[in-house]
Amino acid sequence: MPGNEGENLISESSSKSRSEKSVIDPFSLVSRIKQRGPAPVHLWNPPFCGDMDMLIAKDGSWIHEGRPIRRQAMVNLFAAILRLDDDQHYYLVTPVEKVRIKVEDCPFIVNQMDVNGSGREQVITFTTNTGDIFVVDRKHAVSAKTDLEREAPHPTVHVRNGLKALINRSVFYRLVDLCVENGDHKGSLFGVWSNREFFELGG
Repeated sequence: MPGNEGENLISESSSKSRSEKSVIDPFSLVSRIKQRGPAPVHLWNPPFCGDMDMLIAKDGSWIHEGRPIRRQAMVNLFAAILRLDDDQHYYLVTPVEKVRIKVEDCPFIVNQMDVNGSGREQVITFTTNTGDIFVVDRKHAVSAKTDLEREAPHPTVHVRNGLKALINRSVFYRLVDLCVENGDHKGSLFGVWSNREFFELGG
């Protein structure tokens, strides 16, 4: 009957709408990952399983269904399976499923910095809020572009596989204190040395 056909179309539409939201429990998702540290998510190609109600806020906090995830160990596990794909969306990825989440700014925050040596031999080591520790070098390059909306610096560093960390204010101020003038380029540049690489922070 015509009426039933209309009801069926509405039912199919509602079903499709519901299917766009992932029903996967995020905590069971990370329970599948047994290793410590970042997982080899770049090697996995699982099917897309929908959107998860999870957000990484500007301050680096992880929020699931409107509630902050307060267990740091759990946050670190989620961070270990985070991936940025070519569509510029962020996903939590396991060998058997992939769910999309939202990120307000950068997924990680640099909140600690250690410095050893000086001049070109200086080595800067960053630690993020999710436990990543790495040396600032060619693979982990610092950038200090300007946030045009706030007219303020937006310093970031590459962590891994396209994922970046925002350098928090206190660390950035310490980084600025290390700035030197580099005359190797046409005109003088101001920035920092790390692992024999120079990173411009502005003039």
